[in-house]
Amino acid sequence: MIRAYRVPTHLPPFRLQINPKIKKPSSLSFSLSRTMSGLDSDSDSEPSTAGASEPHLIGFIIANIVGLRYYTGTVSGRELVVLSRQPLNPYDSNAIAVLNMRQAQVGHLERSVAAALAPLLDSHLALAEAIVPKPPGRNPKNPNAKPFRLPCQIHLFARPDAEEVVRVALEDGGLQLIQRNDHEFGLSQANILAEDKNKKGQKRDLDKIFELVGKDERSKVCPMEPPKDVIVSELFQHQKEGLGWLFSRENSCDLPPFWEEKDGAYVNVLTNYTTQEQPQPLKGGIFADDMGLGKTLTLLSLIATTKNGGESSVVGDHDSSKKKRKRTDKDAAVSGSKVTLVVCPPSVFSSWITQLEEHTRPGSLKVYLYHGDRIKDKRQLLKFDIVFTTYSTLSTEFSDPNSPMKEIEWYRVILDEAHTIKNSAAQQTKAVVALKSERRWVVTGTPIQNSSFDLFSLMLFLRFQPFSIKSYWQSLIQRPLVQGIASGLSRLQALLGAISLRRTKDVPDGGEALVGLPPKTVQTCLIELSAEERECYDKMESEAQSTVREFLDSDTVLRNYSTVLHIILRLRQICDDVALCPPDIKSLLLSNALEDVSNNPELLKKLASLIEDGDDFDCPICLSPPTKTVITRCTHIFCQTCILKILKSPNSRCPICRQALSKADLFLAPDPPPSDELEPNSSAENQIVSSKVATLLKFLQESKKQDQFTKSVIFSQFRKMLLLLEAPLKAAGFGILRLDGTMTAKKRSEVIKEFSRRDPRAPTILLASLKAAGTGINLTAASRVYLMEPWWNPGVEKQAMDRVHRIGQQHEVKVVRLIVRNSIEERIIELQEKKMKLASGAFRRQGTEEQKRMRIEDLRVMMGL
Repeated sequence: MIRAYRVPTHLPPFRLQINPKIKKPSSLSFSLSRTMSGLDSDSDSEPSTAGASEPHLIGFIIANIVGLRYYTGTVSGRELVVLSRQPLNPYDSNAIAVLNMRQAQVGHLERSVAAALAPLLDSHLALAEAIVPKPPGRNPKNPNAKPFRLPCQIHLFARPDAEEVVRVALEDGGLQLIQRNDHEFGLSQANILAEDKNKKGQKRDLDKIFELVGKDERSKVCPMEPPKDVIVSELFQHQKEGLGWLFSRENSCDLPPFWEEKDGAYVNVLTNYTTQEQPQPLKGGIFADDMGLGKTLTLLSLIATTKNGGESSVVGDHDSSKKKRKRTDKDAAVSGSKVTLVVCPPSVFSSWITQLEEHTRPGSLKVYLYHGDRIKDKRQLLKFDIVFTTYSTLSTEFSDPNSPMKEIEWYRVILDEAHTIKNSAAQQTKAVVALKSERRWVVTGTPIQNSSFDLFSLMLFLRFQPFSIKSYWQSLIQRPLVQGIASGLSRLQALLGAISLRRTKDVPDGGEALVGLPPKTVQTCLIELSAEERECYDKMESEAQSTVREFLDSDTVLRNYSTVLHIILRLRQICDDVALCPPDIKSLLLSNALEDVSNNPELLKKLASLIEDGDDFDCPICLSPPTKTVITRCTHIFCQTCILKILKSPNSRCPICRQALSKADLFLAPDPPPSDELEPNSSAENQIVSSKVATLLKFLQESKKQDQFTKSVIFSQFRKMLLLLEAPLKAAGFGILRLDGTMTAKKRSEVIKEFSRRDPRAPTILLASLKAAGTGINLTAASRVYLMEPWWNPGVEKQAMDRVHRIGQQHEVKVVRLIVRNSIEERIIELQEKKMKLASGAFRRQGTEEQKRMRIEDLRVMMGL
């Protein structure tokens, strides 16, 4: 997907961005280096491109919660409650249920209020938040009886262009909207008003609560040695500290963050929810060490403590630690199993297996791969120490009531590369959330991929209330962030600091690096095209500029999204090698992006080739690589799951061009063929080597002269480019291997193992695609990295480099980025630098129209217009 401008996306009704100047986060909190945008990026609703600015509080209404006697949920005074639409309610299609923080229903809004509010919520003209100002009264004659009704305040948020519509609708429904200029407005209990009063820099109670949370926990954590009868390698100091942190969290009996005991009851200090039942400890968290710092070995050491009965030695042991270890054995006996489930992408299997082989005593841990052909007997699975599976496998079995994945209560669940579940509406996210386990770990070096809302999915999996409930996440975290309130970012950092561990490879000012890694240098090599290549490129670019200029002038970029994507892809491919691009340039352009693809098989075929060629393609709704790709009749491309979700809403439309859409308008793209079936010119004879390939060969030959055993990894986003490279590399005398997304997990593991061989006859070059080698694998056998093209997201380039520059690397790492001069590649680099400056400095605050204007400007820059 084109991350640099990303014109079309599934825009939620209110799409916002943050703008506070941020202070440098502590080493234990996240550096929020990605743009935080989107009020609700996985909205279940039909997308909307309307709205030119942010929603704001327009006032509140007073309503009654009724039916309290029929439900078990209870509330206290000044408690935030959840409003949940129930359009399928058999008694009232406008029904709005009221839930407490534990998702227990308290009652529902009275019918007259629901009749006025439901259409506003369903059409996304307004957002609503509710608070119960006072606890329910008690009948002196019957203290245990619930009241018939309970007053609450419903605060309404709307964009300026929808404000008058909301006012009129409420008035027509007989509801009084209390606005800021009304004298009753001072009775409002909205959190946002406290934020407004806080602009002078005064601390409000809620912010003080966030500041205090988790402050004393880390001082209690001691470094820890792993069981020597299982782990044979010596851990680095930061890994011992990480193991101590993981172990202490799993065995904690403390109240979860933001809970207090008061007068024999337990109160959540953020929502004022009160219960007599002691909340369960949060036995897990986010393990977010930087890529390459040895998270896998640390996690294996944690698993080994379970295998060893929890009798590992703690450096600086004390009585409380000993007590916690005893509780571990008791907890394990209750569950009847100490099996750890590890969920990860298929490309990560090989990394775990390699780490097991290198760092554990043979046979000490019994491992099973639940993938492909797999046993379904729960009793058999419980005999293993570790069961590996994939997100897609869990998603496939989510609807199967007999799946052992759903039946087993795992001792712990580890989500590796956990940013995979950033879309909370995706089925694979729902599948991992539904897993049964007290100990739940999120493992990722990049917890924020696209927006701060990515973190909500992680809270959902961790079951960290109240942040695992969308409305609370939005009111307590998301809204302060997107509205530019200074406390928003500090709240998020405090929250993450309480449940996460984050260390980086960067050397702090005046300090020492956590791990003594060899240095890494990054060089950008600018390449001049040959006369023939330049003529071809200029001709293509001229026609492309003319086409895109027409779209810009007529304001139809969104409607012609697929054409723009196709143009940019082909320009990028020509920079690699003209052989990647058919000679008939005009045939590459889609003459009419709104042409009905069902009546044009050639158009469908052309779009399918776009998906096949674009190895870095993302679905514009979930911003993730699609597993099942769908092409709409209006020639737009999505995940099957994402677009089907859109079609559930009435009057569904394409999120990009807004054309009416139904299931009959969807076409499933064919799966890409295995790499061996692709047909670039694989013969070295009569093959003209491109300028970029010639430059690459010079670098490789020079490196070989210095040390003939030096190993290199060549990354490309295009599978055909990897195949095209094979012939000239073999002709130059290099032994090569290939790793791409069409290979099975077993085949990938074999390739990495072969590449890691140290004998003189072992291959020295690995051709790797982004999907297969971008995350989760160890390529420290190499010390040279070549990036054939620039990536839209500079973070992805860093991930590729960190496959090589990580623990275990013994040599200086040299990275070369191959960039064609005076081309779209140079302009992508320019946009990369712009994005990185914005990310590392103050975040910008933008409304939907400003975002669109910036994306259009980015497109102009990229196309040289």
